[in-house]
Amino acid sequence: MKKIVQSVLNFALVGSAVLLLVPAAHAAIDEEAAKALARQNKCLTCHSVAKDKDGPAYKKVAEKYKGKANAEARLIEHITSGEKAKFPDGHEEEHKIVKTSPPKDMEQIKNLVDWILAQ
Repeated sequence: MKKIVQSVLNFALVGSAVLLLVPAAHAAIDEEAAKALARQNKCLTCHSVAKDKDGPAYKKVAEKYKGKANAEARLIEHITSGEKAKFPDGHEEEHKIVKTSPPKDMEQIKNLVDWILAQ
């Protein structure tokens, strides 16, 4: 009986360790893929990593959302819905919807957003 309990505990420990590692591996950002998607969608026309353009710098976006639980969901909504974006001169335009290949690939969208938030 003692051996069975020991085996169950060992299995639980190994299983827990694997579960802890899976989100970390899944959360890895593919920086090159994120940059490529940003270039394909002309995101870098209005944004840059470090300097404000017509849109805020990604470093500023990351700073604004740092520590906020809804950061990823909020940015995904912003780049996939076409909601209004405010410009420095005060006018508003619909934000361009980020397109992926295959269409609406949420892994690519999430990778882009995670890259932005990592700046």
